[in-house]
Amino acid sequence: MSRWPQVTIGEVADPVDRSEAPIPGVTYRQIGVHLWGEGAYQRESMDGAETKYKTLNRVEAGDIIVNKIWARNGSVSVVSDDLAGCYCSGEFPLFQPRPDRLDPRWFYWITKTRWFWERCDEQSRGTSGKNRLRPQKFLEIPIPLAPIEEQRRVVRRIEQLAALHSRMSRLMEGSRSESLVLQAAHVRTVIESLPGHRVSLQEVTDVRGGMQRTPERTPGANPVRYLTVAHVHRDSISTADPRYFEVTPRELEKYQLKPGDVLIIEGNGSATEIGRAALFRGEVHPCVHQNHVIRLRPDTSVLRPEFLNAYLNSPTGRDAIRKRSRTTSGLLGLSVGRIREIELVLPSLKDQDAALKKLTSIAEKVDRLGRRAFQLAAMRDVLMPSALGAVLT
Repeated sequence: MSRWPQVTIGEVADPVDRSEAPIPGVTYRQIGVHLWGEGAYQRESMDGAETKYKTLNRVEAGDIIVNKIWARNGSVSVVSDDLAGCYCSGEFPLFQPRPDRLDPRWFYWITKTRWFWERCDEQSRGTSGKNRLRPQKFLEIPIPLAPIEEQRRVVRRIEQLAALHSRMSRLMEGSRSESLVLQAAHVRTVIESLPGHRVSLQEVTDVRGGMQRTPERTPGANPVRYLTVAHVHRDSISTADPRYFEVTPRELEKYQLKPGDVLIIEGNGSATEIGRAALFRGEVHPCVHQNHVIRLRPDTSVLRPEFLNAYLNSPTGRDAIRKRSRTTSGLLGLSVGRIREIELVLPSLKDQDAALKKLTSIAEKVDRLGRRAFQLAAMRDVLMPSALGAVLT
């Protein structure tokens, strides 16, 4: 049971109308309201000649603004000082809190609670099936109401909690970013400190382009799974969204992927994603690859597939890939020929194994940090709504 008496919104707030006829040549700042209690925001500005509405309503700081259509999904908020003077259409009814009864910040935090969204949803249900929240139905929604001074005291405590929540978010994001930067630096150090002689990929791998998708490859009697650029993530293969080719036995013999193959994409226009690579471990069998995916089959007598994959995805490997990339029509890309020219320092198999052990240890530490950050974020995101629910009900 609520510690505060319940009153309807209509007992503590009144509809407000500051409608104006839009004037061509005058610029109007528009206001919108995010879903799920995320607050109001400034949309793009428009000329008075661009609107279909005969009138626009001016908002002021402290106004309660409601999206008739999406109020059931938490699209209700309170106008902040920086949004005062914006305009909205009649689809966003406005209400002005009575200053001696309702503090706008008290109501602002109410708009962030699930129970309030549920009450808006209940009031939005109509016989027409349009699920709009009419202004009168909005005013019938009950909310808990503390005395005005108590509202302000509670809001101050909530805002202290919100500031802590925000600080935790920044710290976790900063920690995650720093750990990734440190990981990249450690990986570069491990790779670049290895002894060995410089070789091109064509000297130690069999490089082959993939099969082009054509109308005659529509799956028929002999469908075979194929991998596209979308399936080759950095350091992992996705088996979701399966695609199929019609492949002859001879083509399958030529193009079938084998565990230990390393796949690298020709390009997707992105400087950060160009040449991303992944080790194929036999996730799908039988399987071929599309022409925008290049297959590298290492000579395992001198090169571990795992080491090649780690090298290509390392900062050092990405630098080597970018040097061989070229721009076509403004998009970065590779080719089979340019991939063959990519160079690396080839350590002994013993040194490759030692490097892989170090790289695995680094990745595991970063992964543990990531899991811990995820757990903390989950706790943080549960605590804030729970605290709001406890305080405002």
